[in-house]
Amino acid sequence: MSAKANRLELQREDTPLILTERGLRSGANWIASADAVVQEQFLDELEEEELLALPYLFEFWAMDHQLPPEGAWRTWVVMGGRGAGKTRAGAEWVRSVVEGARPFDEGACRRVALVGETIEQVREVMIFGDSGILACSPEDRRPEWEAGRKRLVWPNGGVATVHTAHDPEGLRGPQFDAAWVDELAKWKRGQEAWDQLQFALRLGDDPRVCVTTTPRNVDVLKRLLASPSTVQTHAPTEANAANLASSFLDEVKARYKGTRLGRQELDGVLLADAEGALWTSAALEEQRIERTPAFDRIVVGLDPAASAGMGADECGIVVVGAVTKGPVQDWRAVVLADCTIQGATPSGWAKAAIAAMEQFGADKLVAEVNQGGAMVGEVLRQIDPLVPLKSVHASRGKVARAEPVAALYEQGRVSHVRGLDALEDQMCRMTAHGYEGGGSPDRVDALVWALHELMIEPAAKWRRPALRTL
Repeated sequence: MSAKANRLELQREDTPLILTERGLRSGANWIASADAVVQEQFLDELEEEELLALPYLFEFWAMDHQLPPEGAWRTWVVMGGRGAGKTRAGAEWVRSVVEGARPFDEGACRRVALVGETIEQVREVMIFGDSGILACSPEDRRPEWEAGRKRLVWPNGGVATVHTAHDPEGLRGPQFDAAWVDELAKWKRGQEAWDQLQFALRLGDDPRVCVTTTPRNVDVLKRLLASPSTVQTHAPTEANAANLASSFLDEVKARYKGTRLGRQELDGVLLADAEGALWTSAALEEQRIERTPAFDRIVVGLDPAASAGMGADECGIVVVGAVTKGPVQDWRAVVLADCTIQGATPSGWAKAAIAAMEQFGADKLVAEVNQGGAMVGEVLRQIDPLVPLKSVHASRGKVARAEPVAALYEQGRVSHVRGLDALEDQMCRMTAHGYEGGGSPDRVDALVWALHELMIEPAAKWRRPALRTL
C-alpha cells in the first residue's frame, strides 16, 4: 500500500489533512515506523498547506504518555519526571478540546480553567512557555491573551481563564466544561483548590480535567490516583531525551540517579510514605552521602527466607559500615549495599550473603535464626566453614527492634549511599503499628540486625561501666 493510500485512509471524506488532527494517532504510528523511502514519499505527496499544518498535528509527534487514553474518564493524570513533556501534553489537550475542524468552528469545550500554583506560573509556563498553549497553536487558531482579564480567547469564541491554587475561593462562581491543572502535587492548598475546581466543572455533557504533574507524596494526588474515574499515563525524563539538552540529562543523572529524589524527579515515580512511618523519604534524602569514610567495622545483616521459589519472601542481605572511634555520640554508620535476593534456595542465599561479605570486606555476618534455627548456620558453613557468624534470635517484634535504629537516623548518625531504592521503600512503610507493605520487610530486618550489631549493642556496653560508678 502506498504512502498516499495510507494518508487518505486517515482523512474524513469532507475534510483535508490540515483539519484531521484528532484522527491521526494511527497515522503517527504508521509514518513513524515506516522506512525512510516511504517517509520521504509521504512528505513529497503532501500539498503545501498540509506541510505547513504537519508541525501542529500533535499525534504525529507525540509520545504515548502525551496522548489521552481512550474510554470514559473524568481526570487524566500525566505523571512524569522533569522535562518528560507534561506541559506540552497539557497544552495540546487544551487545543484538542477547544478547537474545531476549522478555525472558527466550535470545539467540544468552550470554557476552560487553567489552574496553576500562582498566576505567574500559569502565565509563564502554561500559556507563554516554550511548550505552552501559544507556542503550540497554529497562527489561524492561536488565541489572544487578554492580560487585564487574565484569559485566552480563541478565534472560535472559546475562552480559558487563569486561576491559582493560592486562591481556591477564586474558583467559586465560574463554571467550566474542561480544566488543565499543572503541578498539582506542589500546591500548598492542593486539596482545597482541587475540591473547589470539581464544583466548578459543571458545564457540558462530559467535563474533564487534564492534570500534569511531577509526583510528590501528598494526599491530594494519592486520592486522585485512587479514584475509579482517573486514568494515568507516565514517563521518565529520559523518554523525552530528544528534546532535552544532553548536558542536562548527563548532569541530573550523575547527581540523582539511584536516589529516591531521582526516582521522584527523574523517573516520575510516586514514593509514598506510610502514615506515621519510622523513616521518611525526605529524611533519608537529606542523609545521602557521595563518599564513604574509612570504617572501623563492616557487617552484613541477613534475614533468611523461610521458603524458596516464586512467591517466596525475600532473603534480606544488607551491608553496613561504621566508624566507632571516640565517644559513642560521635559514632556514625553508612548503609553500603542491599544485596537482597528472592526465590533462592538456602545454598543460594548463603552464597549471596558470603559474596557480599567478600565484596565489602565485612568482619561479621549477623543472621536471624528464628525461621531456620541451627540450619542457618549449617548452610552458611557448608559454603564457608570459617565464616565469622553471629546468630541472633528475635525475642521482640519487628517494630520494637526497628525503633532504636530509627532513632539513630533521627540523630543524623546513619547515612545511605545511592541505589538503595527497594530498601528505602520498605523503610518508609514501617510504622509504629507495623509494616504497611506487601509481604515481609526482610530488607529492613537485615538492616536492623546490622545496625544493632554495629551501633546499639556496643553503645550499651560502652555505657555500662559509667553507670556502675554513679
